[in-house]
Amino acid sequence: MQAIEITRPGAPEVLQLCERPMPVPGQGEVLIKVHAAGVNRPDVAQRLGNYQPPAGASDIPGLEVAGEIVAGDLAGSRFKVGDLVCALLQGGGYAQFCTAPLAQCLPLPKGLTALQAAALPENFFTVWSNVFERGNLKGEESLLVQGGSSGIGVTAIQLATALGHRVFATAGSAEKCRACEQMGAVQAINYREQDFVEEIKAATEGKGVDVILDMVGGDYVPRELRVLAEDGRLVLIAALGGAKSELDLWQIIRRRLTITGSTLRPRSVAFKAAIAVQLEAAVWPLIESGKIAPQIYRTFPLEQAAQAHALMESSEHIGKIMLVVA
Repeated sequence: MQAIEITRPGAPEVLQLCERPMPVPGQGEVLIKVHAAGVNRPDVAQRLGNYQPPAGASDIPGLEVAGEIVAGDLAGSRFKVGDLVCALLQGGGYAQFCTAPLAQCLPLPKGLTALQAAALPENFFTVWSNVFERGNLKGEESLLVQGGSSGIGVTAIQLATALGHRVFATAGSAEKCRACEQMGAVQAINYREQDFVEEIKAATEGKGVDVILDMVGGDYVPRELRVLAEDGRLVLIAALGGAKSELDLWQIIRRRLTITGSTLRPRSVAFKAAIAVQLEAAVWPLIESGKIAPQIYRTFPLEQAAQAHALMESSEHIGKIMLVVA
């Protein structure tokens, strides 16, 4: 089969089309003929040499796909050969074929194409587990999404809005802020021109927000503590702005704040399977009703994965960047 491999750590050009043996599904796995694959920040980190695949995972990048089941361990399953599914992977998505745990496969939401469905798994599994499980966003609580125009960001905005929460977002341009508000954010803050602490304090009459989803880290963290409401939760999923912060611990102590975080890729199949069940029950109906829609910014053929990564690193996109596999 054809696939994209990382020939060495480096710039996008190190992504090269190659020939690889067809992967063989193991127990509890299926072989998928890939129609489309999502491009995500962890793929970029892996290409740079900063995010190694877990033990036993494919070295081929790609954490989410949609396509056709062509073989695998299907005994007792609701799926059969020929079914279209979208799937969360530990790696291997930038290829004509990949394997996936059957428990991490979901049927395509009704009305979605394979391309649209391939844009769902990585972001929706991540947002659900971090915002609604670790962050415990509930009731009438509010959410701040840092990087609201990213794939994770547009997912968090749409999902939290659809579930009745008041959502704020930050983004780096007026165009991106407008897009965040069109997707449901009550206010999007241009972090290049505005102070998100002042803006959110003003919009919430000084209370702040209950949960923050942050992929920036660095010097954002002490500012985020200032904008959290009492008993607020800060959930970190990346550290694009730096891995070190200086904190005022008394803020955490006095106002009972929680700082937590997670990374999804190394978690067990059982953990991800439980999220899949929740997504199908709680989120797929919202997608099928049109309350949530995949936001695809641009597609590239598989062999242009390097151009897709260059676009990802430019941060010009709003929503998802996708690879279409012939």
